[in-house]
Amino acid sequence: MKTAQLVGPKDLQIREIPEPGPPGIGEVLIEILSVGICGSDLHMYETGTIGGLKISEPLTLGHEFCARIIATGKDANDEHGNALQAGMRVAVEPHVACGHCEQCLEGNPNLCPGHVFYGVAPTHGALTERMIVQSRNCFPIPEEISHAGGALLETLGVALHATDLGKIRTGDSVAVIGCGPVGALIARLAVLSGASEVMAVDLLSWRTQLVNAWGATSMTVKDNEVLEFIENRTCGRGVDVAIEAAWANHSVQQAIDIVRPGGRVVMAGIPPDDQFHMQHSVARRKGLTIRMARRMKHTYPRAIRLASGPAPKVRLDDLVSNVYPLEQADVAYADNAAYREGLLKGIIKVTD
Repeated sequence: MKTAQLVGPKDLQIREIPEPGPPGIGEVLIEILSVGICGSDLHMYETGTIGGLKISEPLTLGHEFCARIIATGKDANDEHGNALQAGMRVAVEPHVACGHCEQCLEGNPNLCPGHVFYGVAPTHGALTERMIVQSRNCFPIPEEISHAGGALLETLGVALHATDLGKIRTGDSVAVIGCGPVGALIARLAVLSGASEVMAVDLLSWRTQLVNAWGATSMTVKDNEVLEFIENRTCGRGVDVAIEAAWANHSVQQAIDIVRPGGRVVMAGIPPDDQFHMQHSVARRKGLTIRMARRMKHTYPRAIRLASGPAPKVRLDDLVSNVYPLEQADVAYADNAAYREGLLKGIIKVTD
């Protein structure tokens, strides 16, 4: 079967690999329908590394994915104990926690030190035709969520977790730095949380246009215009909550600068150089609460509810701007890495 593997920096190749075997206990065999391209995928694509992990052999990328179950192993149940069946469409949580360490038992599986993660070395991901996954990581999705939307439930889950960490209260003012897919979804969730105003900034106009349509006040800015924009909107007070979702150039310091004294800052972006830089005196004198977002936890049921129904509160398909076949995965990644004009979210279609 075909798979798209990263062989080296910016070297993504279509290869033939053996079919997976039958699913074991607590496993399901799935055919992949669609896969989203994430910013963390692009870090690996461009450098062959992420967060100190280096790809030492060909790796199948892809951790945002929607699939259809082909076969089930014994005791193939979801996290609620419901039996999964062949033919079901599912969104798959890519983070497989051990389930028995201190963090897992305390309800923080996203912090599990013994986890594996589909699409991050050494575990292969979803840019392939078929694969075996843990049944407890599968979440059945309703018909009204498209294949692409099913893949983007992972993205929405990340945004939900970052928004949760910000503890947004009704009437709070919120700023989001970076309006890529995660940042745009964070802005939408902040609007739904009852913020008095959600301000969002990005360098790319097609991103801020979507965020405006989703109810935020957004502006296309240069790096040195962020502070001025927020100061003007808040009359110099600063925002209650700032969420950094870009991690480019000075965005971390910008988040520190634009929040009010006693405010809250959430770092959701991942730096390409694995470094965190900020002016300590500013954060200290403001007495800020700074939270680091680590993937997500317990968000898929909420994400599915938000994205489904006759009038979904989050329209995931609005994010999808470019769709590529698996055979053009290299083009898809190159387009995303180059910030091709008009590209919001790239989806790789694997199976109809």
